Amino acid sequence: MYPLLLKPAVKNYPWGGSRLKTEYGLACDTEIAAEGWMLSCHPDGPSIVTNGPYAGMTLPQVLERCGDEALGSHTAAFPYFPLLIKLIDAKQNLSVQVHPSDEYALKHEGEFGKTELWYVVDCEPGAELIYGFTDTVSKEELARRIHDNTLAEICNHVSVQAGDVFFIPAGTLHAIGGGILIAEVQQNSNTTYRVYDYGRVGADGKPRPLHIEKALDVTVCDKTTIPYGQIGEVHTHGRNAVRTLARCPLFSTELLTLNETFSLCNANSFVSLVCLNGEATLTYSSERLPIQKGDSIFIPAGVSVIIDGAAELLCSYL
Repeated sequence: MYPLLLKPAVKNYPWGGSRLKTEYGLACDTEIAAEGWMLSCHPDGPSIVTNGPYAGMTLPQVLERCGDEALGSHTAAFPYFPLLIKLIDAKQNLSVQVHPSDEYALKHEGEFGKTELWYVVDCEPGAELIYGFTDTVSKEELARRIHDNTLAEICNHVSVQAGDVFFIPAGTLHAIGGGILIAEVQQNSNTTYRVYDYGRVGADGKPRPLHIEKALDVTVCDKTTIPYGQIGEVHTHGRNAVRTLARCPLFSTELLTLNETFSLCNANSFVSLVCLNGEATLTYSSERLPIQKGDSIFIPAGVSVIIDGAAELLCSYL
């Protein structure tokens, strides 16, 4: 098997902008490109391979053909393809929402829950997001504030800047604010419980559904204590730098700032590369694959590659 260049599925949710089309080159037929599912085996939007012998096949089809060896031994701990990686262009505020744990989601939704990571790629001056609560609240108070539209008063509003990192365990109330472009690494799940959506309507002209009772079941009401912002240890490799964004049992994610040749091979896991900025060339065997802003590459476990250029690459693996 060889490194796969992937065409993302693009979603046109009503809060999205157009930067993923105009700046990142993601192809779609709609004016809005809210999300690009850069690495996806989810049935709601699988990635499509665009290079080599597997061109035209979906990533799930290729992995079914190639077997577990391409995924690596660390993936054997998961009964499903474990990751979904997105670029999100929030022109307007996203809904205030929460994601369930694996246990709750499997029982009520038939899929796994969602823990996720946000990396702020870019943002407008003054942009902010919601990340949990400023103080611990009771379920009763949370329910009351949802119903009387005072929820925002108890949420932790965070002003953001490019390079900020937020780790969001399942059960954390959150919302991406307008004017923020985010790279998101998450469990392979599409289950979201909305508690507030600014009165917006969907494509059918009707208000988008809320999921208040389920949200109350799963929301963790403790004060937010997980560090966030300009965090993450940085290690240098010559003129290259690797910043740790997250390490947890579900995934590991790093930001590779590439300024010279970098060798990459993971014997135990596939590796996802998403180019956030710049250009590079990925070399494997005798083949060369150009990489530019907005590209997504799946590198099978055990495949050795050399990357050269000047770029920022989001690197995720198990």
